[in-house]
Amino acid sequence: MSINEIIELTDTYLISTYNRFPVIFTRGKGCYLYDEENKEYLDFLCGLGVNNLGHGYPSVVYSIKEQIEKLLHVSNLYYIAQQAKLAELVVKHAFAGKMFFCNSGAEANEAAIKLARLYAKDKGITHPEIITAQKSFHGRTLATVAATGQKKVQKGFEPLFAGFNYVPFQDLSAIEKAINDSTAAVMIEPIQGEGGVHVGSPEYLMGVRDICTKRGVLLILDEVQTGLGRTGKLFCYQHTDIEPDILTMAKALGGGLPIGAILAKKQTADHFVPGTHATTFGGNPLSCSAAMAVVHALVNEGILESCQKIGLYFEEKLRELQGKYPFIQEVRGKGLMWGMELNKEGAQIVKDCLDQGLIINCTMGNVLRFLPPLIISHHEVDKGLAILDKVLSKE
Repeated sequence: MSINEIIELTDTYLISTYNRFPVIFTRGKGCYLYDEENKEYLDFLCGLGVNNLGHGYPSVVYSIKEQIEKLLHVSNLYYIAQQAKLAELVVKHAFAGKMFFCNSGAEANEAAIKLARLYAKDKGITHPEIITAQKSFHGRTLATVAATGQKKVQKGFEPLFAGFNYVPFQDLSAIEKAINDSTAAVMIEPIQGEGGVHVGSPEYLMGVRDICTKRGVLLILDEVQTGLGRTGKLFCYQHTDIEPDILTMAKALGGGLPIGAILAKKQTADHFVPGTHATTFGGNPLSCSAAMAVVHALVNEGILESCQKIGLYFEEKLRELQGKYPFIQEVRGKGLMWGMELNKEGAQIVKDCLDQGLIINCTMGNVLRFLPPLIISHHEVDKGLAILDKVLSKE
């Protein structure tokens, strides 16, 4: 079928929840995607942070092929070997605790919210509240929309799910003032991705941990986008010496297959008991097999170290562009997660880059976001940013 026919089918039979670009990708290899006419695109978005190992990473493909011939799904009414092994692997490279597997980042954050509420209720808090940050993004379910500190995400879904207080990001004093006897947890992203790639400093993260410990409330870190190597560590919090009480993850965990999870310290995790939370598809053998291959690759094949080195080079090249174009207001990020804030709208730049064979996106209206594969080379950084330079030169 032609692309026009696919577009017509989409418009006829799919609910219009996305503004789609008129391109259909048919295959991918490494840092590249290819459309139905075999045009090559350098992928600096990774499926919104999902394909951290690029497309067709050999060990991930092998694990999927091997598992798919054996068993796709069984219910969580039974023990699942791949799930147990994946949990052991993540815990080994994160912190001591227990895991719950689901299907997405929103579901992971939903589980974290539920667990924090149970924790608070067991402490005698009748109306538990969770503090989140302004400009945060935690998902599209009703609870995670309410947790998200963006009015545009919440618009139309009022009355919002109660129990969330919003404070400015990077403001420790605001958290101190917001905590009260009903506070169950503080929930933040180490780097706000959808909110414009705002980076939480190590001092901020350590300060939040210290406040939560002193005030007896849980610290939930949403690492749905920053997790699984994006910042040069398996998890972003590992750039400091802190640990959260609950860690959420998804996106890159399955290498392209849907899987999300929470990791909670045992004393917190034990508030979940049979009947309090569940999932049908979460932690199925196929997704867990892929996730094990992803984690093994990240920690054993030098990818995290490469991400840190290439990330510095990526930053250097972005700052060169900032020095060249006055309309670039700020460059910020960490590892291979970067934002370029403009003093104008960025949508047309994204479209023009796509036309030239570079995939990026724009968040908050004026922040170009870059999430290239962690396997990217210096040559591919140069190639992609040369396309961006060409597009920016016409602005």
